[in-house]
Amino acid sequence: MDTAPLPARDRILRTAHNLFYRDGIRATGVDRLIAESGVAKLTFYRHFSSKDDLVRAFLDYRHERWMAWFVDALGRHGAVAGGGLAPLVTTMAEWFASPTFRGCAFINSVVEMGGSLTGVADTALRHKQDMVQVIADLLPDTDDARAVADAAALAVDGAMVRAQMGQTAVALSGLGRVLAALG
Repeated sequence: MDTAPLPARDRILRTAHNLFYRDGIRATGVDRLIAESGVAKLTFYRHFSSKDDLVRAFLDYRHERWMAWFVDALGRHGAVAGGGLAPLVTTMAEWFASPTFRGCAFINSVVEMGGSLTGVADTALRHKQDMVQVIADLLPDTDDARAVADAAALAVDGAMVRAQMGQTAVALSGLGRVLAALG
């Protein structure tokens, strides 16, 4: 097991990921990021010229981590190419049950920063497009597979928001109904 400390940039990014996702972007100041990542202020600014740059890096980092988890979780819950949407419900149930679940980092970021920080909405849109593609791969190859995947992704996003509001059972039940109706 490698016990070497992470490089400073990675520590900053991991700390930002945890704090931004848990507490919000605006609520997390640079001084707190510096203190909790254990780097000097100069080191922080050597890697990220501003908090805005760190927010953009956080979103890219979150995208990579979440998409890897999503694809892996779908596979663990029985998803196969062309096999249908049913594994989405158990995959989302797994995520919603996580003690660190706080909704979709991309929806949260757009709500919090979308109009005030260039690139946030674009990054969130790219994330959602990648999510739609993964969902589309679960569907049989038909002319309307992309439209069905878009509708399923919209239902997944809605379920995320409802689960974030503490209505996990309602979110999963509704998601299951919508996905069944989509075929």
